[in-house]
Amino acid sequence: MSASLTLATTEHLDRLDALVSAFHVEEGITMTPEARRGGIAPLLEGIPHGAAYLIGPARAPIGYVVISFGWSLEFGGLDGFLDELYVRPGVRGRGIASETLQALPRALAGAGLKALHLEVDRTAPDKQKLYARAGFRERPHYMLMTRRF
Repeated sequence: MSASLTLATTEHLDRLDALVSAFHVEEGITMTPEARRGGIAPLLEGIPHGAAYLIGPARAPIGYVVISFGWSLEFGGLDGFLDELYVRPGVRGRGIASETLQALPRALAGAGLKALHLEVDRTAPDKQKLYARAGFRERPHYMLMTRRF
């Protein structure tokens, strides 16, 4: 298996939607199919707010990663938030997620990204180790806070 990344486009909507649906079921995220596809489609149409990458062969992807873009004075420009990373259960444990996290900086280098952030479950030490191996660090004195609209 390979963690090669392909920037997802509109031709990949059905494949990506199936992967996102599987991830949402696994994580207990409730969303209508219309809302899910409505969130995916603009990413594939090239909006400047984010990007989706298929992991593995584009014809039969084994996962995906979605990055949302923002702007940070603290980090000196464009930053990103790793919104979702999913690898099919049947191919987990083979280093695919680790390879993906190593490939992401190369895939995003041309965009001028200064920092990449993520949120991880405090009760999932295996995921914390995965992200730490890829160079992500907890920021002392900071925690993610969210307000829904």
